[in-house]
Amino acid sequence: MNYINKEIDDFKVTAYQQGETMDVTKQDVLGKWAIFLFYPADFSFICPTELEALQDKYEEFKQAGAEIYTISEDTEFVHKAWADASPEIGKIQYKMLADPAGKLARQFDVLDEEAGQAYRGVFIIDPDGKIQSYTVNNMAIGRSVDEILRTLQAAQFVRKYGDQVCPVNWHPGDKTLKPGMDLVGKL
Repeated sequence: MNYINKEIDDFKVTAYQQGETMDVTKQDVLGKWAIFLFYPADFSFICPTELEALQDKYEEFKQAGAEIYTISEDTEFVHKAWADASPEIGKIQYKMLADPAGKLARQFDVLDEEAGQAYRGVFIIDPDGKIQSYTVNNMAIGRSVDEILRTLQAAQFVRKYGDQVCPVNWHPGDKTLKPGMDLVGKL
């Protein structure tokens, strides 16, 4: 199924953030860019490396006008226990969403029903609540936070300058392309 430009459905989940819990809904996500990063489980192996790398780049995501939401099938209590037990996870400032019933993972079609865990999905959602980019990896394949940030920045550029596109390995400030007949066969 294709999720590009699909508006996310309404949802309400509990999140853990720096010792506190709070509800997060679709309404909380609207109005800014959002990164939904699904991962299999707390207290695991690849997951803490990804979440720590996201924290290391969190300021860059915020400067780009985006908020990060990590999501697993664990409860908010398990998120807290993990933050208390791990110095790397304890420094996380973004919201860790609890999805123990798998509602969000099913909505984004990343739930491995048999394992009861989410595949490694990344969804870049625009301020209107529409998915502009997504990737889904097998549970054993970690992701590049730099590529997530680059893809966010490209999606933002295309939204702002709809007549231009971002070529391979584009980064802010790099040359873009304006599609047209004059480029056919010249690239």
